[in-house]
Amino acid sequence: MKSFTIQAVRTADVLKLQSIARQTFTETFSSQNTEENMNMYLTEALSVEKLTLELEDSNSLFYFAIEDNTIVGYLKLNTASSQTEKQPEEALEIERIYVLKAFQGRQIGQLLYEKALAIANELEVRYVWLGVWERNERAIQFYTKNDFVEFGQHIFTLGEDEQVDKLMKKNIL
Repeated sequence: MKSFTIQAVRTADVLKLQSIARQTFTETFSSQNTEENMNMYLTEALSVEKLTLELEDSNSLFYFAIEDNTIVGYLKLNTASSQTEKQPEEALEIERIYVLKAFQGRQIGQLLYEKALAIANELEVRYVWLGVWERNERAIQFYTKNDFVEFGQHIFTLGEDEQVDKLMKKNIL
C-alpha cells in the first residue's frame, strides 16, 4: 500500500484546490443533481475568487491528501466566526472531506478525518461538527462509524435546489 501525506494548502495553491474541489464534488454529486444546479454551484462556490477568500481567512484551514505528488483529496476546517452555522467558539467544523473516486476505499478519508481530530485536539475544542446531505449514505455511514451523532439539520443550496443536510457532531472533551 502506498503512503499518503497531508499538506497544508497555501493561497498560491488556489488553482490546485479549485481543480480537486470541482472534480471531487462532481464525482460525488453529479449523478443525483441536475447539470444546471451543479454548474451553478461549481461556478459560484468553487470559483478562484471565493476559494482565495477562504484560503486567506485565518479561521479556515485547508489540507491536501497527496500520493506521489498527486493531490487525491482535501479537507476544509472552520473555526470561530467562519463556521457555516452559528456554533460556540470551542467548536470545529469539518466543512469538506473529499477524495477522488479512484482513491476511495483506501483510508484517505479516514486520514483526513484524523487530521481534523488532531487539529481539534490542538485547539482544545469541545466538539467537532459537520453538515452532510441526507442522501449521502456513504458519508453518513462514515461519520456514524466515527461516533458522530445527529443534532439537527440545515438547508444547503445547490444551484436552485434547496437540500437538507443532517448536522452531526462528535464530542471531544
